Amino acid sequence: MSLAVARKPLRADAARNVDKIITAARQCFREFGPEVPLQTIATTAGVGPATLFRNFADKEELVLAALNRQLRLTVDPVMDGALADIDAAAGLLRVLETLMAAASDDANLLCAVAGRRELLTGITGSLMESISILLARGQGQGSLRTDITMTDMFRLLAMLIGVVDTMEPGSDAWRRPLALVEDAIRTVRPSRPLPALVPVPAPAAAGLPGGTIVGTHHVQ
Repeated sequence: MSLAVARKPLRADAARNVDKIITAARQCFREFGPEVPLQTIATTAGVGPATLFRNFADKEELVLAALNRQLRLTVDPVMDGALADIDAAAGLLRVLETLMAAASDDANLLCAVAGRRELLTGITGSLMESISILLARGQGQGSLRTDITMTDMFRLLAMLIGVVDTMEPGSDAWRRPLALVEDAIRTVRPSRPLPALVPVPAPAAAGLPGGTIVGTHHVQ
């Protein structure tokens, strides 16, 4: 998966600095939230601000690099296995599970670029291409609904990622909505109970305005 901003090959020492900065960014976003200052990230990485800005023009670029790194490390190997699997639907669901686990782990990174769809598209292009292949295979195998398009899949994935905003970072509350999506896209609904319901956390943690009410309904 390529970053939206292309990078030139780095010298070994520069590459080490980039790795330290990205690792520190993930740590700091987890500990301090999406508003963490770049100075804090530089200090945690053990580099000066000048080194950080020499490699990343701003926080946005650093966040995209960190997200891109995690997709490459966690989702890409699972996607490779899914593309090699005879059962395309099962492979697709494994990819979605891995993607949601990564999104939960790095919820604060996602929050830092919330609403910037064009930025995330730059690092998820090849992921969506592979999902398209799995969807077509699953439809050909009769395990996935033939009336589902990639536009549907894109929107379903966006909906799933949005679940991260309603749960604690690192939580597996995404498993229940993912199971509901699986029920919706398979030709035959799996005969298994839904994963346990995880309540929406308190407003301060979930970022929900106006108490534990979304729209006109209380969140359970």
